Amino acid sequence: MQRNIYSLLGFSLTASDGEIGKVEDFYFDDQNWTIRYLIVKTGSWLFGRKVLISPHAIVKSHWKVGSFLVNLTKEQILNSPDIDTDKPVSMQHEVSLNEYYLWPSYLDNGFYAPVLCDISNSDAIIDQAVLNGRAKNKNPFGDNLHLRSTHRIAGYRIHATDGEIGHVSDFILDDNSWKLIYLVVVTKNWFGGKKVLISVQDIREIRWVESEIYIDISVNAVKQSKTLDRSEFTDSELVRTLFI
Repeated sequence: MQRNIYSLLGFSLTASDGEIGKVEDFYFDDQNWTIRYLIVKTGSWLFGRKVLISPHAIVKSHWKVGSFLVNLTKEQILNSPDIDTDKPVSMQHEVSLNEYYLWPSYLDNGFYAPVLCDISNSDAIIDQAVLNGRAKNKNPFGDNLHLRSTHRIAGYRIHATDGEIGHVSDFILDDNSWKLIYLVVVTKNWFGGKKVLISVQDIREIRWVESEIYIDISVNAVKQSKTLDRSEFTDSELVRTLFI
């Protein structure tokens, strides 16, 4: 099923022995657009710290009541390997967490284990060792991995092939694969501020510093596409593509 990210904020995460906290944001891999972590703000039991929970840990999704059940205990999360919260979360850190939870590595199945860290001021989490080592063929961890916050990308300006069309307001998620498949874009005044869908496959370039996304779609194509309102993409019904 397809769901929008906005509707999942505030979902509760429940361990086998009690509630962990509420979903506050998501981190996705900016190369394959797969959600890697749910960002969960814990309650008083963990002093309100934020934890990262892999979708792989979810064993049951209660969409109507807004909750996810995970195959973890609160004690597991509490005793997970310590990470220096003043530094980016590297792949080496994540490997140690996978070993702690006895979970396969990201390279094996595309998932990571949960991690405790303070991520309130993070935007992109990049393993610099991977970026520097790959060219020298000394990188044992595979491709470069970038984690991006869906919250931070909301507001990025969208440029068609012949002009700016609006900004990102939401994302459409496939809840089976946990991949982001569309950007929900609020158009500019020339289109009455309507919302349209842009496939992530049609993104040509993202300029992270400038907060801009460039797509291979013309302004005219956007004008002739199906428009959306909030009621059409907050539920689980299949959403329509942008193309005419």
